[in-house]
Amino acid sequence: MAIKINYTKKTDGNSSANLVLFTNEKFDINVLNKYLSRSEFSYINDLLKISDLKKNLLVFELNSKKKIVLISIKNDLKISDVESLGADLYDRVNYGKNSEYFINSDSVTSKIDNFLGHFLHGLKLKSYKFNKYKSKKETRIISINIIGNKNKPSNRTQTKFKAIEEGTFYARDLVSEPGNILHPDEYAKRINSLKKDGLKINIYDQKKLKKLGMNALIGVGMGSIRGSYLVTMEWNGAKNNSKPLAFVGKGVTFDTGGYSLKPARFMEDMTYDMAGSAAVVGLMKSLALRKAKINAVGVVGLVENMVSGVAQRPGDIVKSYSGKTIEILNTDAEGRLVLADALTFTEKKFKPKFIVDLATLTGAIIVCLGSEYAGLFSNDDKLSKQILKAGETVEEKLWRMPLHKNYDKLMNSKNADVQNINYVGGAGSTTAAQFLQRFILNKTPWAHLDIAGMAFSKYGGALNSGGATGFGVRLLNQLIEESYE
Repeated sequence: MAIKINYTKKTDGNSSANLVLFTNEKFDINVLNKYLSRSEFSYINDLLKISDLKKNLLVFELNSKKKIVLISIKNDLKISDVESLGADLYDRVNYGKNSEYFINSDSVTSKIDNFLGHFLHGLKLKSYKFNKYKSKKETRIISINIIGNKNKPSNRTQTKFKAIEEGTFYARDLVSEPGNILHPDEYAKRINSLKKDGLKINIYDQKKLKKLGMNALIGVGMGSIRGSYLVTMEWNGAKNNSKPLAFVGKGVTFDTGGYSLKPARFMEDMTYDMAGSAAVVGLMKSLALRKAKINAVGVVGLVENMVSGVAQRPGDIVKSYSGKTIEILNTDAEGRLVLADALTFTEKKFKPKFIVDLATLTGAIIVCLGSEYAGLFSNDDKLSKQILKAGETVEEKLWRMPLHKNYDKLMNSKNADVQNINYVGGAGSTTAAQFLQRFILNKTPWAHLDIAGMAFSKYGGALNSGGATGFGVRLLNQLIEESYE
């Protein structure tokens, strides 16, 4: 089902169509009588006496064709709560056969800046579905008509929200694609198509990667018939030549675990092991579409971790782009190898203001935080606070986890500079982050987001109906808006 939002010049809607009105937390409708007929007002007023006023949204069916939806605006609402209210309305309009609703913007009384813009943003985010491969597609379109003279989002605001939605949906699309379709070759092509949005794209194929000495990244993809790539996306929206903000993503399009083979059960979920890269790609698309006034670069490493006669073996030693050697004790600890080369390359080539990387890196972070928080590891307190604040605003929450030099001994190798897994046991997410930190060579402010528990939801969440979440796009866009634009 598609959602179409229309902004009309009308101050009142079709009197026989569904109407959405906002009220206070007590569902006091006395101030709404000008939007209702006398009989409608009386009917709803009577039903409110026996309704559960603890709910956020109440629906009153006046007849077979007309509903009136009342949405309560609580006094202590946050922006994320407003977006959740929009998602609640989507759940309602998705139910039944009605296809047209009128939202009266004049009934909004909230003091939250751009309340209706956030409300509609939540509605659109919730409406996403990935049905590309369904033989029979739903063709129903729901029209949401915004009437009234007040509180309508400006054209600039509409453009911003649309850009964020498109970036988030693009990330969700990428994560939702099956591994036989979105392999590294196809992924690189899709990123290259974003040139049309104004991004500068550079694709480093296997030959170029070998010449650069990115043996950690190349090693992960050795077992696949597909190529391995590092792709950079640049957006230059600042008027000066200021240092860019850098975002790096793990793009393992399918992860068998290699010779350290994963269990067969749930291996099909490993199509989303590229969700960190999808968030970076979606973010860069959003920044370009909304013409963000910053300089930014996105870097993604694209590989497929397969088993074959030429695949990387446990015990192999590779020399990374940084010059440090890595002993591969477990081929299923592959994401950190991709990121190791990508992080050093990003730092050296772009000399960014900061680097944020995103990866579905460890199952340990799910054991620790479940599907409520992503793990945040950082060498910089200021950057950490900015990311945590942005996450609270858009309800993409993070919990800061420890980094400490004492963890280094768990990753020291007898045969190389570092080993790719801690075989002593414990602190799986922290030791993975500690490994990554070794490839930040020039003390650039850096944050690692382990999003393994947040990238995909089997049951759905406040702003998604299940499946790929696009976690990270809205979070990082908020970070940029709040602190750097």
